[in-house]
Amino acid sequence: MKWLQAIRNTVPKHKYAINAHILGDHNELAWSNLGYWEDATSSYPEACQALADQLAQSLELSSEHHLLDLACGQGASLLHWQNNYHIHKISAVELQKECVQNIQAKLFPPVDIHCESFLNLKIISFQQKFDVAVCIDAAYHCNLNSFLKSVNSVLNSNGKLGFHYLMLSDEWQSLNSLQKQKYKWLLKAADVNLEHLMIQKEMKQTIEKNEFKHVQILDLSKQVFAGFANYVKDVLNLNTQTNKLDSFKIEMTAKLCSKLYEDGLVKYVQVTAKNNN
Repeated sequence: MKWLQAIRNTVPKHKYAINAHILGDHNELAWSNLGYWEDATSSYPEACQALADQLAQSLELSSEHHLLDLACGQGASLLHWQNNYHIHKISAVELQKECVQNIQAKLFPPVDIHCESFLNLKIISFQQKFDVAVCIDAAYHCNLNSFLKSVNSVLNSNGKLGFHYLMLSDEWQSLNSLQKQKYKWLLKAADVNLEHLMIQKEMKQTIEKNEFKHVQILDLSKQVFAGFANYVKDVLNLNTQTNKLDSFKIEMTAKLCSKLYEDGLVKYVQVTAKNNN
């Protein structure tokens, strides 16, 4: 049964796990998002940090805020908030047990971190509610209503939320049923449910119905989809990697990003809003 053990050792231990080392981040607390790519961006960690910074700047994140980081991954964002935004009151939620254990062992000063789904925030005993909640490159894996209701339960009055999601373009309505079905299966491979996605008007209305105001939706498709696809295609040499399964996962993600950007029917958006309670 040695072959079975070999497969277990090479397959990512969680469906959202990503080999950041292959992508170019060799830090113990690594980044794990698609990144925000500009001409000046030269590395994967810089692009990942830029995606976080875009969100933080839109939320006017400051050292005085009590921050909740949802789906914090391998912990790079937590270190970033501490070192570059000088935030001391940080809580985090991450579903991957190994990531949580690694963060607890290596992040100093430590943060209040919970191994749980961000859809179950009500069951976590946080000491107090939050001024700001962020979810970098992860919320589109779940139902938007469920995500908003969960986050709303832990935000202060006028607390702010920032996250990334996928949005249908207005041209989506003109597709026939077969074309839509192809996209359904394509997105399912990336653990995205097409039924959860909507056009901009519907998305804004959904967010407002969940007691949020001042909704801002910013299209980052070029910087994220095209940027990540080009980085993997032009910069990374995946053929030299020994972990073929991880490399294949990254390659398929890049190809999906490229198709979504070229077709223009599914957008990658940054969303910010304020609690209306």
